[in-house]
Amino acid sequence: MSELHDERFIKVRLNSLNAKEPIPFDLYVLINNKQIHYLRAGGMLIQEKLAKFESKAPDSFYLKIEDRAAFKAYVHQHLMGTDLSPQEKAVMLRESSLTLIEELFESPDINRALEESKVVINQFVDLMGSEPDAMAHLIGLSSHDFYTYTHSLDVGVYCLGLAKVLGFSQADLVEMGQGALFHDIGKRHVSAEIITKDGPLNDVEWAQMQRHPQYGLVILNEHNASDALKACCFEHHESVAGNGYPQQLTASEIHPMAKIIALTDTFDALTTQRSYNKPMKPSGALDFMKSKLAGRYDADMLKAMYEVLFHMEK
Repeated sequence: MSELHDERFIKVRLNSLNAKEPIPFDLYVLINNKQIHYLRAGGMLIQEKLAKFESKAPDSFYLKIEDRAAFKAYVHQHLMGTDLSPQEKAVMLRESSLTLIEELFESPDINRALEESKVVINQFVDLMGSEPDAMAHLIGLSSHDFYTYTHSLDVGVYCLGLAKVLGFSQADLVEMGQGALFHDIGKRHVSAEIITKDGPLNDVEWAQMQRHPQYGLVILNEHNASDALKACCFEHHESVAGNGYPQQLTASEIHPMAKIIALTDTFDALTTQRSYNKPMKPSGALDFMKSKLAGRYDADMLKAMYEVLFHMEK
């Protein structure tokens, strides 16, 4: 038996596994902060037992680190195959990506995280191309949950949907998705008490939070990040009205990808459940942004976001 933070194990979310067929790697389940062997490779998951896990602990499964490549190959095979519906593919991709993104955010090796994030985003872009309906399901699966990992993934999905509507090339879509995943990387250097505070921030806390774009730029400057990724990180709180932070850039000075993240970041925040904030419905959030916050965002991008909303509601 292994300790919870044993680096020999990685987390696997329940809905990234297909219960209709044998699982090609050993699975472990977390019980009393220890990983207990649950299923031998080649075994089948039992639907009745899964229902209990789904209601109580959907992210309590683990596999050994040496089976990580087998898990990634397993997900890729299903996403590219014909055995799952577009909706089932969307669920599998989202759930498997949350696991990988959590791992990326926790990794001290930023270069490896940047490289592996391309694999995650390429899967989203490939699925958008091969299964247009799956993208609509992905957008609709947004958790409206403000944990850093889920927030970054939700913003990434919205960004890809919006960039696709705006006519971005495949290469630009991958860079856009990466920029969305890493836009908040600077929060690594913000106090955990501030990140997880159960209520609004005071002035001192807000001042520290506002430094996360600079912290993120320092991190990316030390690693193999493109100028577009750096702009996504450093400029995603700028405003086309010129009253954003940290540089008070004007519309023409803000990178187009950072403008997209600024818009989708706000949209996700407005639709997110927090203890001190009742979430808006997606349509209400976008209408609010159009009527009350329009001066902050690129007008054409805000208009195009309604098409993304249409896919979400469908």
